[in-house]
Amino acid sequence: MVSFKTTKFLTVLLISLITVSTHAGNLKVYKHVDKNGIIHYSSKKPAGKSYKIMNIRCPECAAWRNSVNWNTTPLIKDKFNKEIFVASRKHGVGEHILRAVIHAESAFKHQAVSSAGAQGLMQLMPLTQKTYQVNNPFDPAQNINGGAAYLKHLMDTYGTLDVFLAAYNSGETAVERYGKTVPPFPETREYVRRVKILLRRYKQST
Repeated sequence: MVSFKTTKFLTVLLISLITVSTHAGNLKVYKHVDKNGIIHYSSKKPAGKSYKIMNIRCPECAAWRNSVNWNTTPLIKDKFNKEIFVASRKHGVGEHILRAVIHAESAFKHQAVSSAGAQGLMQLMPLTQKTYQVNNPFDPAQNINGGAAYLKHLMDTYGTLDVFLAAYNSGETAVERYGKTVPPFPETREYVRRVKILLRRYKQST
């Protein structure tokens, strides 16, 4: 672990840690303040010391998603099964759609943070977190429960799969502006396509 006092050195260190963490698939940096008030940053958890986790935004994640072949990328069926089952039964949202959305949003990385500020497995924005009482968006159970509740609301409001998925991605305001249809945003249309492919594949895999 390396520590620096000056802003210049601190910036260089953080950039280095972000680069290493991103390539390793780890989007966390640990912050620890020692007894002398010196701040230490590390890509490894400081053993036996108090620390805070800094979630590093991942602006290149969108480019990564667009490079994936969603028809062949491996499905993820061995993570958060209990949390998905509980949220599915509580809110009346199918497990397959929850799994497809989680896969499309975060690839099942519960610490994921988007460049827009969406957080956790189902990439919930702060307002959505507040609406559905998600106090810790990085807790899998809370995040999936909040995301399932929001999906249920969108399903009841818009009915059709394409439109409620579009609302999940671009927001209800955008969907309403375009007459409760899928907005003509390339990102949103790609999102709907992606989730539908994953949904079909998760259904076929059971």
